[in-house]
Amino acid sequence: MIRSILLLLVAMLSIQFAASQAKQLFPILGIAGTSALRLLFAGAFMAAWFKPWRMRFTKNVWYYGAALGLMNFSFYYALKRIPLGIGVALEFVGPLAVAIFTSKTKLDYLWALVAGVGILLLIPDTGASEVPLDPLGIALALLAGGFWALYIIFGKRVGREYSGGVAASMGMVVAALMVFPLGILIDGPRLLNLEALPQVLLVAILGSALPYSLEMIALRKLPPRTFGILMSLEPALAALMGFFFLTEHLSHLQSVAILCVVISSFGSSATSRS
Repeated sequence: MIRSILLLLVAMLSIQFAASQAKQLFPILGIAGTSALRLLFAGAFMAAWFKPWRMRFTKNVWYYGAALGLMNFSFYYALKRIPLGIGVALEFVGPLAVAIFTSKTKLDYLWALVAGVGILLLIPDTGASEVPLDPLGIALALLAGGFWALYIIFGKRVGREYSGGVAASMGMVVAALMVFPLGILIDGPRLLNLEALPQVLLVAILGSALPYSLEMIALRKLPPRTFGILMSLEPALAALMGFFFLTEHLSHLQSVAILCVVISSFGSSATSRS
């Protein structure tokens, strides 16, 4: 149990560290280029390991992969405009909404309200923020959250069709097929910058291949409720990564807003009947 908890914590730290490194690549490769190369190499790594080409790609797999690709694409565009911790907090609204709307526990309405308060504290022009946020950045992060919700919904369907590792690799391949052409179209020659290749590979491994593998191992031992409670720490971990590696300083109210999302996710998982 403790080993699985540690594996999940490492996976979350790995994902958020990779996001902080990816943001540093935006001036070099472009946002679309960074997203495209991250998914391309991550898809290649996972395909080499799980060999998804042996399987038939069903309609759910294509929806699942499309949601994954568009989630990553829109989230990276959000990160260009807003801090990492805030971006993850806003994106977290997607899985939180899925958990709340599929729950039969009335207490979840309270958690939805807490999350709503957090989002309101981040909206510009309310006078609540000492550090104004870009409205488009907020909208893109929420859009990424919507794709994350679809990723969860279709991921559950794909999970019933294939084993976890194979399903994840199939989704990653579809995501790469969708986003890589966009990367070429938008950022073109910038993708050929070989100096950035080591950092791109680091982002692909630490942002996808490694954490997804660790999460699959952890899920075998952890109850869904425990898994959800631990995942609720992710916005806070993202804020820490943004502070240490991107020198992103948040206002007190922005920190409270992130805390509201963490509390909402924690409460929803802790009171779930699953």
